[in-house]
Amino acid sequence: MAGDEQGQGRWLAINAGSSSLKVAVFDAAGNRRYSCAAEELADAEAPLGTAHARALDELITALPSADSGPFHAITHRVVHGGERFHAPTRIDDSVLDALHEIEPLAPLHNPIATACIELARERFPDTPHYALFDTAFHHDLPPEARHYALPDWCREKLGIRRYGFHGLSVANALRQLAEAIDHPPQRLNLIVMHLGNGASVTAIRGGHSMATSMGMTPLEGLVMGTRAGDLDPAIPGVLERRGGLSSDEVDHLLNHQSGLLGLCGTRDLREIHAAIDTGSEAASTALAMYIHRIRHYLGGYLVNLGRLDALVFTGGVGEHDPVVRESVCEGLGVMGLALDTNANRRHDSGPRALHQPHSPAGIWVVPADEEREMVRQVQTIA
Repeated sequence: MAGDEQGQGRWLAINAGSSSLKVAVFDAAGNRRYSCAAEELADAEAPLGTAHARALDELITALPSADSGPFHAITHRVVHGGERFHAPTRIDDSVLDALHEIEPLAPLHNPIATACIELARERFPDTPHYALFDTAFHHDLPPEARHYALPDWCREKLGIRRYGFHGLSVANALRQLAEAIDHPPQRLNLIVMHLGNGASVTAIRGGHSMATSMGMTPLEGLVMGTRAGDLDPAIPGVLERRGGLSSDEVDHLLNHQSGLLGLCGTRDLREIHAAIDTGSEAASTALAMYIHRIRHYLGGYLVNLGRLDALVFTGGVGEHDPVVRESVCEGLGVMGLALDTNANRRHDSGPRALHQPHSPAGIWVVPADEEREMVRQVQTIA
């Protein structure tokens, strides 16, 4: 169509993770036309974000000529928006300055995003760029779920609150499920489990986030690939005073050397399952802790929601690991969640139901698609 020839139908999504980078091109109808990715991006000798920017430059250069521009708009995933950013935001110099100011809220993630934004703006200076924030979906958490039990000045002066993350993935899962069951999203009560190297659980009431396991940073909550998740708040102090670690070393330990990796030497669930099959006690304990923490949050959210329409698994582990799904759902029939084990073992594409026909609440797998969600949200305003 003529608009597509002029670039009006092409949208570029840039999704920068802590160690990965995804780039995708969509048409005006939201169809993915092209995608590529780079993994294991790290350069200990260079500033954070340098390796991602270099990889982004290479991925953009490698785009097929039909999908290399011009674009109607370019979207960027940013992990943390702080208090200021809670909607898709067109990026100009002042917005970029503000993003640099809030980098301390997510020091392992936001500098990567801003580095990619700067590179992309250099490559496409005449194209509108938009930032989309993982914290946005959780911005209006109710006070009881948003605040920590700390004096008011901690929140007012330091911005300490539960922000929540994986918001783009959760919003996409909500939208996909609503379409799959032909139900208005604003009337759905869901528990969405984004399970991957980073992992979180979110309770949704009436289409809005009412509670989520990640907090001020992505470190709180579940046992993750390399993150410890919930800890006694005294532990970092013990690691510094008695373990001799600096604050930066403690931060690195909790974010990069803990979780499944710290428990059994690998963050890959496939390797953990294989190790369990050979009798590894460490792997068995790691998986048990992983499942225990998920079920801990699931139980609390079930009580607070009251009515549940569906439990949703998404993310790499959530979508592809039937053992984890079955373990999470074990014994939940009394709560209205009856898993069909045969359906659970199938590997169909797209959103798919895993519950038995008589199950009062649904159990679903919904493929994560943050890039499509980014484009969809910006298409409503650009």
